[in-house]
Amino acid sequence: MELSLFNILDLLGTLAFAVSGASLAIKKQFDLFGVFVLAFVTAIGGGTVRDMLIGSTPVEWMDNSLLIITIAAGAGFTLLFNPYINKLGYIVYLFDAIGLGLFTMAGIQKGLNMELNIFICISLGTISATFGGLLRDIITGDKPMLLTRKEIYAIASALGGGSYFVLDAMGLPSEINVPLTIAIVFLIRHITYRLGVKLPSVDENGKWSVREGE
Repeated sequence: MELSLFNILDLLGTLAFAVSGASLAIKKQFDLFGVFVLAFVTAIGGGTVRDMLIGSTPVEWMDNSLLIITIAAGAGFTLLFNPYINKLGYIVYLFDAIGLGLFTMAGIQKGLNMELNIFICISLGTISATFGGLLRDIITGDKPMLLTRKEIYAIASALGGGSYFVLDAMGLPSEINVPLTIAIVFLIRHITYRLGVKLPSVDENGKWSVREGE
């Protein structure tokens, strides 16, 4: 089977998110079945929502058995090497950040393939990259990162996705633009994470704050 750019990005993103989901499941002490379930939901959640929104059915994972194999391989790899992973929390974050960049670009590529406008393509990239994590957080009982100001997450995807079209307008070839966009998403996510950057919020009294509990 000949793999398109979208297929390659989708497979790599699926693997990264499968490892992220499985790692978190192990950290949360899920059983063996739960590890595979969380890996699956994290890996296919965003792509499923994306495909349903644009009417691309059956959704990607139902029509591509290679994605299922990739998820199983990612979860199996995580289970096998988990005893040797000392900093599990960082591993979860690292693979999540990598998956964020890969799925952002995969969603944009799918939008471009369907000749959708720029803003819809960026939205599809953001949905692809974040909704799997949203479902993961709901299942594990964590506050959804997408909906809280704990970390810069969806904005990293959207800004990185926007940079693809800026660079494309500047004439940058796709061979450079695609990996550069993925790197930009990762760097925005990583730098803001390391610096502890958060979005401001407003309480019921109209007071703005940038710190938890302020």
